[in-house]
Amino acid sequence: MDSTQRFEQLVQCLIHVVGRAAVSEEQVRKIVATGEKQVEAFNLCDGTLTQKEVVEKVGLDQGSVSRSMTRWVENGVAFWIGEGSDARLLHIFPIPLTKVPRAKTPKMKKTPRRRQ
Repeated sequence: MDSTQRFEQLVQCLIHVVGRAAVSEEQVRKIVATGEKQVEAFNLCDGTLTQKEVVEKVGLDQGSVSRSMTRWVENGVAFWIGEGSDARLLHIFPIPLTKVPRAKTPKMKKTPRRRQ
């Protein structure tokens, strides 16, 4: 790995850490999620794929993905790196495809009080 690649990975890591500190997963999900394929498309925006490649991988139409990406950038959960046909979208952090329910804590059984 050359120093440029290492620097790019460190910057992406920094963006993810700061993104998680600044914006909750729930807020990102509200901005992104209009369906599971939208979440999948968002997660593919890791700075390595073009818009066209994201469209091909998720199977959504170009217009829908373009509008979604514009919404994500306008709401601060993703941003463009590069220019023109080399532009790639980078999300602040990926979100799970399906929300994992929290584990329920077992309820404590009440013990009956003894009469004195």
